Amino acid sequence: MRVLDIDLDFFLADCCELAKMGERPPLSGHEPWSATEVRRFLEQNCGLNRNEPIPGRTFETHDGALLFWNELIETGRLKVPFEVTHIDAHSDLGIGRPGPGFVLNSVITLEKQSRADIDRYYKMKQLDEANYLLFALAFRWINGLENVRNPKSRPDIPDFAYKNDSGKYTHIKLSSFASKLFEAKNGAEPSVPFTVFDDHSLFTAKGKYDFISAARSPRYAPREADALMNVIGEYIKPI
Repeated sequence: MRVLDIDLDFFLADCCELAKMGERPPLSGHEPWSATEVRRFLEQNCGLNRNEPIPGRTFETHDGALLFWNELIETGRLKVPFEVTHIDAHSDLGIGRPGPGFVLNSVITLEKQSRADIDRYYKMKQLDEANYLLFALAFRWINGLENVRNPKSRPDIPDFAYKNDSGKYTHIKLSSFASKLFEAKNGAEPSVPFTVFDDHSLFTAKGKYDFISAARSPRYAPREADALMNVIGEYIKPI
């Protein structure tokens, strides 16, 4: 199965510095795409059709996608593992606080069936909108990941994403000294194919998507970009 995962900050002229809690980034230098440009990308690159909206949901912050996917998994609508196309100016793989250390040393040491304790990670303040995809990988939910980035995205992909001799990302394999101690019980972590599109015009969806998740991420996008959530919503059948 395939999930399209969108963040509003992809559709900006440049990436924003993270705004303070309760504030928004300035418009200057971070102007949003036009509605026409967004529709063109969603239709021509992602293969979406406003006349055939895809089941999905929108959120304030991007970690809402993890909760949405968990709900779909628990109700049997989303089968694991699944592929994710991550349309975002950021990788959301744990660069910055709280970082990847907790996942690598405390989550992937657990048995697979015990890992997706999302409420616990929130209470521990280890899970947020900047690392939720790392948690999804640690849960072994994802068997293929694409990151389609803003043309001015800053480097934020962790070292556990591997490159080939040409410098292109090929796969992600989570590992740590602690996790290796438990491989006899848990098995080795899977190698997940990982493709990065620094030039979004080169991206073309490999097939239809089963679900869409989309986030406004207000601390990463100016207020003037909010209208584009309505444009994205034209392609979503709310569930």
